[in-house]
Amino acid sequence: MNWDQIAGNWELFRGKVKEKWAHITDDDLTAVEGKRWQFFDLLQVRCSYDKARAEKELDEFSRALKS
Repeated sequence: MNWDQIAGNWELFRGKVKEKWAHITDDDLTAVEGKRWQFFDLLQVRCSYDKARAEKELDEFSRALKS
């Protein structure tokens, strides 16, 4: 699934995000509002991911939503 689809249905996918990254808060998810670049930054800050890891995690997450 591409990120535009995720962003457009952000409220539906918030639960899946919380399953994968449980320590990300509801306030974080509200602030991000489905914007990929903001979520990318959030992963770097909250999860201490480097840029490559954050990119990989987002790509894997979006691909897994196709299933």
